[in-house]
Amino acid sequence: MMLLAYSAGIIGLGLWIGRKVRTAEGFFVAGRSLGPGLVFSTMLAANIGAGSTVGATGLGYRDGLSAWWWVGSAAIGSVALAFWIGPAIHRITVRHNLRTVGDYLEHRFGPTERLLIGLLLWVGALFILSGQLIALAWILGVVAGVPKLWGCIIGGVVVTTYFAAGGLLTSAWVNMVQLAVKLVGLGIALPFAWSAAGGWPAIEALQPTETYWGFTSGGASGWVYLAMLAPAFVVSPGLLQKVYGARDASAVRWGVGLNALGLFLYAIVPVGMGMIARVRFPELASPELALPTLLLQGVPPAIGTLGLAAVFSAEISAADAVLFMLTTSVTRDLYSRFIDTSADERKQLLVARVAAVGLGAAAVVLAMTAESVIAALSIFYTLMGVGLFVPILAGLFIPRASSAGAVASTLCGVLGVLAVQTFGHPGPSWMTPAIWGLLAAVAAMALSLVVVPPPAVARTR
Repeated sequence: MMLLAYSAGIIGLGLWIGRKVRTAEGFFVAGRSLGPGLVFSTMLAANIGAGSTVGATGLGYRDGLSAWWWVGSAAIGSVALAFWIGPAIHRITVRHNLRTVGDYLEHRFGPTERLLIGLLLWVGALFILSGQLIALAWILGVVAGVPKLWGCIIGGVVVTTYFAAGGLLTSAWVNMVQLAVKLVGLGIALPFAWSAAGGWPAIEALQPTETYWGFTSGGASGWVYLAMLAPAFVVSPGLLQKVYGARDASAVRWGVGLNALGLFLYAIVPVGMGMIARVRFPELASPELALPTLLLQGVPPAIGTLGLAAVFSAEISAADAVLFMLTTSVTRDLYSRFIDTSADERKQLLVARVAAVGLGAAAVVLAMTAESVIAALSIFYTLMGVGLFVPILAGLFIPRASSAGAVASTLCGVLGVLAVQTFGHPGPSWMTPAIWGLLAAVAAMALSLVVVPPPAVARTR
């Protein structure tokens, strides 16, 4: 009942704030009015989602200390976004009234790169949205025995309803509430779970695998997540478009920088939760059941309920960030750019709201076929990292970067990942598909700088 009441509350808050949103600009970039506090809360709320709670706790349960790198890599990427990429791209978007990453890519490289990244984004983001809904289904299944299908549907309805009302502006204010619930819930649950498990002596004695206490590598986790996650958290359209909504570059630096600090501090929390769950429940059917099981059975009921509300908040806030990214891209990068170029602000707003509902429904369907939260999120992070990282950085800081180089970099990065995943990869095991994809993207851009004539006017400012 508590989760249902909480869901009704955030839907109500979203609908109330959504009344103020009457144009596409308000929906897409919140009128560029977000101060440091709202930038911080909406960024951190989006980043502490399914992967950082249910997924990362499952990695801690399975692989041990090296699971720190799942959230830690996101924090490292966020530092680059706060002090390097974010302020630079914010200045450009304000000067040219850009609202999506697709707008920026067309401004810098032309419509082909915009369409290519749009297609990549729509596929990849549907996977990450489905991952968030899977995590919501896990929570509802453990708490109330709700089947996976209905858990995904309930989560989809909650997210879609409040987001469709007002876009980024609604999300930013709802995310502030959600972040407070997360920090309080998990902050209280962790010491209770730690004590109930027997404290440090019980955790220290845990040794299910030889590499369980390795920091840089253990099981499938470790520093290899840097190549998959850090670039994605620098250039993810959902995060960049939150930066677009900041009122100035200072709000970007402070808001995103505090988000990075929050991620560094939080990174050990899911690892600890996973280890505690391994002590208490060593025979779980799936590692991703570790967090909901621990909160339901490993702490006093009142504490567990608060902790589950925190996790529920995490999944909801991350899901709305992905739905925001998908909806704005479909509306701006496809509909108003290629289908109805004369669509005014109000028509774009209507299309965005309809698209939000349709995409939410599609993600529910996809969630029924994805194997796990981490599997779904890994697909997205890899595709975004190899497809966007090099073109965006080259566009900002290399005036000679050309449209042909951007397209080649995106294609080579994605094809490199697919080739390695299909045929296996040469070299040491740490050379993951994401690393090969990034190397292919860098090589393609470097080659283009040599063989393609520089553009007559470099549109970097």
